[in-house]
Amino acid sequence: MPQVAEQTSTARQDFLPLQGVDYIEFYVGNARQAAHYYRTTFGLALTAYSGPETGVRDRASYVLQRDKIRFVLTTPLRPDHPIAAHVHQHGDGVRDVAMEVDNCDVAWRETTARGARGVRPPEELRDDSGSVRLCSIAAYGDTIHTFVERRGYAGAFLPGYRRVAEDGLAFPTGVRYIDHIVGNVGWGEMNKYVGFYRDVMGFSLYQHFDDKDISTEYSALMSKVMANGNGRIKFPINEPAQGRKKSQIEEYLEFYNGPGVQHIALGTSDIIETVTELVGRGLEFLRVPTSYYDALEGRVGKIDEPIAELAKLGILVDRDDEGYMLQIFSKPVEDRPTLFYEVIQRKGSRSFGKGNFKALFEAIEREQAARGNL
Repeated sequence: MPQVAEQTSTARQDFLPLQGVDYIEFYVGNARQAAHYYRTTFGLALTAYSGPETGVRDRASYVLQRDKIRFVLTTPLRPDHPIAAHVHQHGDGVRDVAMEVDNCDVAWRETTARGARGVRPPEELRDDSGSVRLCSIAAYGDTIHTFVERRGYAGAFLPGYRRVAEDGLAFPTGVRYIDHIVGNVGWGEMNKYVGFYRDVMGFSLYQHFDDKDISTEYSALMSKVMANGNGRIKFPINEPAQGRKKSQIEEYLEFYNGPGVQHIALGTSDIIETVTELVGRGLEFLRVPTSYYDALEGRVGKIDEPIAELAKLGILVDRDDEGYMLQIFSKPVEDRPTLFYEVIQRKGSRSFGKGNFKALFEAIEREQAARGNL
């Protein structure tokens, strides 16, 4: 069906002004090794650390950054820690998608008054570099959203973290910002969480894809993209749709044991250069048949990039009324077929690659079949 953009009166009021994604926190089984992977593969630099050496006795956290991307990798130090239970149930995965706000207390008051389940009431953390206020609410599954009020905080990340000297392992790959973060939810739950982001957080419907848009011979899914008032944060929400075989969403839900973050799209200004770097560092990407590129110019028109280079790397292209975009998707980066990454370059287009859905999801199904999960 057609893509839809609607603005509700709630969204126009923007009672929850958000400055962008502040950080994404992952709960992992071994944060030191995971940090090494993200440093050497994605080129995210280690900038801060918290753990026993900083007075934190129950967990260790590594902060990785590159331009506007900030990941926090946290591991438990005891088997009875709640983080250990999270990792046991879900494997390594995203726990917290945190957003920067001007006023943490207002964010807490407005969202909980609209029905959000509070996880962490507002509290202030302070050190010699200043103070930060934090609060958190529940989202889908075990995922939470933390609201971060920094007010000029000058420390490395948060109070309790120490700054790390220049990272000699992390060399840039060209990824610069988080374009969008995709969540997978269960059967019939998409509209429930669309309502959550609309009513509780003031987001509006940005685009909508149904099972006619996203389907193959074997499987299908539906997706609605929610965006905040200023458009800086976009959260597509996926749910399964009826098909002949198991969809990628069903596979994710089975192995993650519930809803969660499926993939994170990282923006770049030169996708050919970035993907070349990532491939050279060992990141594996999905591939589509070479016939996709035979018809590419006829489908999307003239583009700046050499089609032979795109075909060599497996980069996909789609166009809308405002321009075109280039994208590519990694294979899962965990042993469980759960979290993966998208690399995206926008050249005017604000879409999510509707014209690539069939080729992309057929590629995903080939991987599912190889795992015995289709």
